[in-house]
Amino acid sequence: MIEAPQTFVVSVECEKAASQNGYRRSLGEQEGWASYDSTTAKGTIHLAAAGDSGPWFLALDHPGVVEELECPRAKVPGPGLARYAFESLTELYSVMPRVYALALTLPEGPLEDFLEKTRNLPRTTEAERLAVQRIGQGIFRDGLLFYWKFSCPLTGITDEALLRASHIVPWKDCPDDAERLNVHNGLLLSALWDAAFDKGLVTFGDDGCPLFSPALSVPARNELRWRAPISLTEQHLKRLARHRERYFKKDPA
Repeated sequence: MIEAPQTFVVSVECEKAASQNGYRRSLGEQEGWASYDSTTAKGTIHLAAAGDSGPWFLALDHPGVVEELECPRAKVPGPGLARYAFESLTELYSVMPRVYALALTLPEGPLEDFLEKTRNLPRTTEAERLAVQRIGQGIFRDGLLFYWKFSCPLTGITDEALLRASHIVPWKDCPDDAERLNVHNGLLLSALWDAAFDKGLVTFGDDGCPLFSPALSVPARNELRWRAPISLTEQHLKRLARHRERYFKKDPA
């Protein structure tokens, strides 16, 4: 099924699919699978094809990406933890940005970036500590933008000026920087939803649907429009359980 060795056309198309989606370092080909990695994202990807016109195959060795990539697995032998089949290059290209975004943020991409950028920064004074915190919050926001595909999952809003990086467990209550910068401890929400979530006027159930506080006014409730539930992982759910218990306002104002 896998063409080995790759023809010139397959080799060129695999290299283009990898390089145009963040995987620019070629690691060579073995048994028809061409391997690539990235200087920014974790893990290695492997690409192959049955022929010049496909099908095309993707193999992944990053457990976090494999766990969250919403794509059927293919029963084809090859490298990595999981393999996927695509009838066309268009289908392959539609998945590659998500692979890169997940590999960039899971499990500790933002934390590693934060540690590198703040390694030599002083933290003696309050001003210095606030400067370090702002760097962390900026990295956290960037991570959420990639993870949530630059879109509020509730409303579909994509205007970055209107999107907020919402911590589920607040920054000040996180036990360490790893939790503060974990993308599973955040939602990318439009500004009004972020304000309501931050103040405990809204939270989310295990089905991803919003739960509204009795303390929320009717006009405000009417303005909090949404089009679809949020797709949540088990990692999100355990933190949202804490949000519902500790931060959600269960009584009228």
